[in-house]
Amino acid sequence: MFTGLVEARAIVRRVVSRGTGLRIGLSPPEGWEPRRGESVCVSGACLSVAELEKGEMLFDLSEETLSRTWLGALRPGDEVNLERAMRLSDRLEGHLVTGHVDGRGRFAAIEDSGDGGRRLTIEVEAGFERYLVDKGSIAVDGVSLTVVSPRGRLFDVAAIPITLEKTTLARAERGAAVNLEADPIGKWIERLLRR
Repeated sequence: MFTGLVEARAIVRRVVSRGTGLRIGLSPPEGWEPRRGESVCVSGACLSVAELEKGEMLFDLSEETLSRTWLGALRPGDEVNLERAMRLSDRLEGHLVTGHVDGRGRFAAIEDSGDGGRRLTIEVEAGFERYLVDKGSIAVDGVSLTVVSPRGRLFDVAAIPITLEKTTLARAERGAAVNLEADPIGKWIERLLRR
């Protein structure tokens, strides 16, 4: 489990095809001492450190991960958001995030909010809009944010200055893809009510 509070950004050092999947290499952030097998949320997707090699954390991305996320488009030099798995003793300051991406969206509009932040409008894939609850939680590329003004397949989020400073959202561009994870509590309720 994660909180959606991004700890660091990392640069992609390499991307290598492996059958139907990929292996990516990231530079560990300063002060991190990653372990083989450790879970890390990489721009919203829970990945395991497969190997540690020459100052890089290597992750294997399965065909399933590539089909559900935009991570298959990664290239060396790109930047990703990182968060290590939380401990049960940690404070939960964001919201519960599993790192299991539910769908993709894209930035439909980006506006300065006048206070150093930005208002980001995101369009979701058909069917995902049922999880858009005003003032509800959503993870956007692994960042815990609050849904604002949902309308059909569009919703807004407010990215405050510290969020822009610590995450890749500062470089958001209109039309760019994002990984989305709905609030897991809402998904459980939906599943139980469907029975």
